[in-house]
Amino acid sequence: MRKNFTLITILISLSLIGTILIQYSWLKNVLTIKNEQVRDKVNMAEYEVVESLVEATQLSIPALPLDVLPKDPSEEVLRMLGSKSIAERFSVDEINKKINLAFEANGLTNPSFQFAILSATNNAGPELASPGFESQYTIGLKDTSNHWIDVWPLVSLTDADGANLMPNEKLIIVISDMQVFVLRSVGWMILAAIFFSLVIITAFYLTIRTILTQKKLSEMKTDFINNMTHELRTPLATISIAVDTLKNERVIGDRDKLESIRSIIKAENSRMNAQVEQILQAAQLDVSQVLKEKVTLHVHEVLQKISDNFSLQLLEKKAQIQFNFIATDDAVSGHPVHFVNMLSNLVDNALKYSKEDIDPIIVITTSNYRNTILITVEDNGIGMSKETASKVFDKFYRAHTGNVHNVKGFGLGLNYTRKMVAAHNGKIQVDSVVGKGTIFTISLPLE
Repeated sequence: MRKNFTLITILISLSLIGTILIQYSWLKNVLTIKNEQVRDKVNMAEYEVVESLVEATQLSIPALPLDVLPKDPSEEVLRMLGSKSIAERFSVDEINKKINLAFEANGLTNPSFQFAILSATNNAGPELASPGFESQYTIGLKDTSNHWIDVWPLVSLTDADGANLMPNEKLIIVISDMQVFVLRSVGWMILAAIFFSLVIITAFYLTIRTILTQKKLSEMKTDFINNMTHELRTPLATISIAVDTLKNERVIGDRDKLESIRSIIKAENSRMNAQVEQILQAAQLDVSQVLKEKVTLHVHEVLQKISDNFSLQLLEKKAQIQFNFIATDDAVSGHPVHFVNMLSNLVDNALKYSKEDIDPIIVITTSNYRNTILITVEDNGIGMSKETASKVFDKFYRAHTGNVHNVKGFGLGLNYTRKMVAAHNGKIQVDSVVGKGTIFTISLPLE
């Protein structure tokens, strides 16, 4: 079983890792392709902007045959013909609008960009520029992955007549946050891949946890059955021996011995009945019934009663219970039987797990906090590890005590206590240190 579970875990883990790696590779390829598609769309949009600017400028140039013009027209000739630079013909808002419309027409929504128009013959600076061009251009020279810088000569790209009459200018466009723009365009794919990967991982985790829980529960039930068999076999064996003894003629004629054997049979029978009753209580516990039969109880009186009930066990173990009744209000709404059993289990537990070389001391303290009463049961016993403390309220769980088997029980007491505390709208927690003792703290609402 353990080998099969390990093999299944390894195979599923490898499959999960492989699936994630394939998805990562696929998404990486998708991003590369999308990046190229966006680049093509950006180039097309910028091309349309350049053609639009050049076409608008050419409308102001007289339609003269090229053979009447000098081969290389000078600036004076261009001025005479009335041509104006693009920086003179358009404002920042007009060019900004043209770029936005071109981007939207090519499926690029809300791009972040800056632009400038520069003269190729004059290095004094931009003839026309958007407000944030200088800073974005400087950043773009360093961060080439997130910023695209494109330079376009402002001449007719279709070799139309009069192209050589255009002033020598160029358009620089800086598009920022391009990686974010590309990721946003394929965001649904990435989110879907992450979501389904998390679903698979969660399903795998829940499957493994369920298997481990079932395995643990199976082991605990096996331990419970073995322990229950041992616990019931002991009184049955004692009763069997006592019954066989009654057949002895010398015992039959001795009234004192008969009384002694009768007492033994009765004690063992009571012990066995108590064990069976404990199992039945755990199996048939009806929390809703507990809620219906609540009455007003005073915690201090209940604790005193519990102390009296444990008088023989305290005497046998040379133990003592010390009370610190700090709470001024101890009235709670509780079940008259289950409430007593709930607290009795904590005292019983403190006696069971006491040290052999030290007389047990159980300190029970009450105090009020807001609208609750806090009950702490502290002992100087063997204590328990953090791992044990986290499982001590589980059904059938019993703390390991090494090679010592003198601690009797079925692992139901503290589980019952936790259920009863919850039924009384309270909370319980445990703090313990190995070798120093354990503190149980119960918080219950006041009536």
